[in-house]
Parts: sequence; structure tokens; C-alpha cells
Amino acid sequence: MNAILLAALLLGTPAEAGPERVVQITAKKFDFTPASVELKAGVPVVLELRSLDRKHGFAVPDLKIDAQIEPGEVVRLRIVPEKPGTFEFHCSVFCGGGHEEMSGQIVVVP
Repeated sequence: MNAILLAALLLGTPAEAGPERVVQITAKKFDFTPASVELKAGVPVVLELRSLDRKHGFAVPDLKIDAQIEPGEVVRLRIVPEKPGTFEFHCSVFCGGGHEEMSGQIVVVP
């Protein structure tokens, strides 16, 4: 048996990473659901953004995220939050009289 193959069998190989966690966030006039998302620092996650009614935005300035969400489409954002903290998000596309209240938070834990 090849020495490299034998060493690999004896030492084991790293387990393949499982599928990334997917967090679905839905936007509708004047609400994000869920309004709070908890993530773990250093762990990749995919945010799946959908709009139920009209064009919205999803901006998290402290994480350098600003995406447009069109109704009927899914926007997938892969992020790896690096540091713990609470990061506010808001709608970045004016969507009517309650637009200013359309917000939420991403909480990154150690």
C-alpha cells in the first residue's frame, strides 16, 4: 500500500463540511420576518431574501451589505460574520409611509 494513502487512512481526513445554514428573510410592506436573526461568528451562512409585495432593499451597513429584493425573486447572500455584535438592518428602497420603521437586527454571537 502506498505510504501516503496509508498515512491518510490512519490519520483520517477532515470531515466534509455540512451544508451551509440558510436563513430566510421575507420583506413586505413595512416589515421583515424574522426581524431578528442570530448568527455565530466565523460560521458561513446564506441569507435568502424574498419580497412578498414590491421592491425592497436589505441594507446592513456595518456588514457592508446592500441588496435589492424584487418581488418573485430570491436574493442569496453568503456571509461569514467575523465579529460578535448587534448589526442593524433596514429597507434601503423607499416603500411607502411606514418605510422608516422597516428594520431589524443581526445578532452575531461568539
